[in-house]
Amino acid sequence: MKKNEHKEQEKFIQTIKNVFLSEPKARMNHKQVYKKTGFHSPDLKKHATGILYNLAKNEFLVELYKGKYMLHPKEKEKQKLVGPMITGRVDMKQTGKAYIITDDLLDDVFIASNNTYKALNNDKVRVRLFPKRKNKKTEGEIIEIIERFKTHFVGTIKLHEKFAFFIPDNKSNTTDIYIPLDQLNNAKPGEKVIAEMTEWPDEARNPFGKITKILGKEGENNVEIHAILEEYNLPYTFEKKVIEEAKKIHENIEYKEIKLRKDFRDILTFTIDPYDAKDFDDALSYRIENNQLKIGVHIADVSYYIKEDSVLDKEAYDRATSVYLVDRVVPMLPEKLSNHICSLRPNEEKLCFSVEFTFDEKRKIVNTWIGKTVINSDRRFTYEEVQEIIDNKQGEFADEILIMNKIAKSIRKKRLKSGALAFEKSEVKFNLDEKGKPLDVIFKEQKESHNLIEEYMLLANKSIAERIGKKKSKEKEKTFIYRIHDIPNPEKLNNLNEFVSKMGYNMNLETRSDISKSLNNLLKNSKGKGEENIIETLTLRSMSKAEYSTDNIGHYGLAFDYYTHFTSPIRRYPDLMVHRLLHTYLQNEKSNFDKEEHEIKCKHSSEMERRAQEAERDSIKFKQVEFLSDKKGKEFKGVISGVSKWGIFVEIIENKCEGMIRLKDMNQDYFYLDEDNYQVIGNNTNQKYKLGDEIYIKIKNADFKKREIDFELA
Repeated sequence: MKKNEHKEQEKFIQTIKNVFLSEPKARMNHKQVYKKTGFHSPDLKKHATGILYNLAKNEFLVELYKGKYMLHPKEKEKQKLVGPMITGRVDMKQTGKAYIITDDLLDDVFIASNNTYKALNNDKVRVRLFPKRKNKKTEGEIIEIIERFKTHFVGTIKLHEKFAFFIPDNKSNTTDIYIPLDQLNNAKPGEKVIAEMTEWPDEARNPFGKITKILGKEGENNVEIHAILEEYNLPYTFEKKVIEEAKKIHENIEYKEIKLRKDFRDILTFTIDPYDAKDFDDALSYRIENNQLKIGVHIADVSYYIKEDSVLDKEAYDRATSVYLVDRVVPMLPEKLSNHICSLRPNEEKLCFSVEFTFDEKRKIVNTWIGKTVINSDRRFTYEEVQEIIDNKQGEFADEILIMNKIAKSIRKKRLKSGALAFEKSEVKFNLDEKGKPLDVIFKEQKESHNLIEEYMLLANKSIAERIGKKKSKEKEKTFIYRIHDIPNPEKLNNLNEFVSKMGYNMNLETRSDISKSLNNLLKNSKGKGEENIIETLTLRSMSKAEYSTDNIGHYGLAFDYYTHFTSPIRRYPDLMVHRLLHTYLQNEKSNFDKEEHEIKCKHSSEMERRAQEAERDSIKFKQVEFLSDKKGKEFKGVISGVSKWGIFVEIIENKCEGMIRLKDMNQDYFYLDEDNYQVIGNNTNQKYKLGDEIYIKIKNADFKKREIDFELA
């Protein structure tokens, strides 16, 4: 066995031990244990049974019956001497304190700054819990780093005479890295660099590291965007072998493949996308057959071109999603596939996976057909063009678009009535010059043309999930990928209710339908008012995060019992998995797949989606800072979007840029935080600044390095 393989196996064995130490009462077989380790190695998975057997032989575990293990009573007694243990992820704060997010307890665990050991943000750690104090949060200390989340970081260099320190950009990474001068790799102050943490000796206050890459001059557009992608470990180029495999794929569709599919080439079909889109992965079709209206949703058949376990497939899985930053798209697939072969461009024959709905004269769905197709799109529309047709009731394919829109509005009305939430938050975009400098801010609002596409995509996703997920009484459950969304966090909902009640809004939180109705009424009634933005933000924060899973719990936000992602396989790997599973089930209903393996892929996809969203937010923040950097002293009207013991956050109304007025800069009085009422109060004047209040601010400073904007009262 090679040295690295041996080291990996040792780490695997220790992780298995930690799983049992964390759950001393759990009874698990090798599959359950492997799933909890977080490893994704088929080779290690094969060894899990043997490892459990040896651990039982050495009296670390006890085999209850064949293949089922739990922690040995001797080990349990040892644990009582050192205190109860849990494992979890570190949520590190700028102050040095941390919280442990864990599945072992209902609440997070507080870790004081002197008890964080050598943990960094997002590390998987082992924690010893302290005895619980009455009315206090559960506390503990980190005693072991089980797994580093990352060892490469983005930041800058601070040079001293005999050594240097690397200062991370991410504020959650509160520890600087010591860099010997011979490990600088020619890096200089003022440059954005990547540092690798190489070791953290027991006696050292800081970890040691080396500079592995110089990104370029701090503040330059490309450098900063690449730094954001590096921070979240998101690749922005394709390796040569991936490009080479993409080049081998032929654009021409073979006649024998067309013969296997339903032919839609002579049926009216069109796409509707943003004006700057290049990857058109969905199209709509419209036809009347036997006096019945049929509307089709056609999705690029990426699975035809990307074969499982190919170089392209592995790359797509690793990325899991396309990343949409302010000035570019980092695609999941090489451009030849995403923008050409798979993109449903007009007047080109394309292979699709489709869902066609048949409507009766009352516009109710009476039949749903699902299968592989070939299409030839007649027209590429932008959202703006379709909106103009809807508004003016005329234009190319106006009759068909107006009928489709009428049905979409009816579907949407019914969906909202059944409890779906109606968020209509405007999207922030930037008008950039050729160097990427933001010239102005643009808001993209949801209009009827957007809703038209959204409703048919939702309908297709729901129909696919129902087709596979709904089973007859004795039918075996099929492995499938669901897009799930849990019910809102009760504590956050109560906090929201408490806050909005002070503004005169009432909520009913008794039943699931009461909650949905109250949230929609809240969003509707606050629209156009000063508090609209903060209410929408707090409502969103009370929601659970949507994610991918093989265990279906429904989608709360959409009010669907069954929901999946089927409609964007060019830019989302879970959709590609759904296509493969669905195709197999349609051919042979008795087929099934390894649920555990697909759950691992779901967790990876959810994690990569989260990273992509955070990278997008960081890129927006960078452009906001850049946009205001030459506007020092300029006054704007804003709304208070947050309060803290450090200051009040204000969002400028005309451009949605957010910054902070620090309490120490509010010289007219000493202000203190009234947390319960989301406000700060002047000690002498009793002047109040409350969440949702409109105020005038002046730009004090816009810091590229920290991506922070400082305001002062105007």
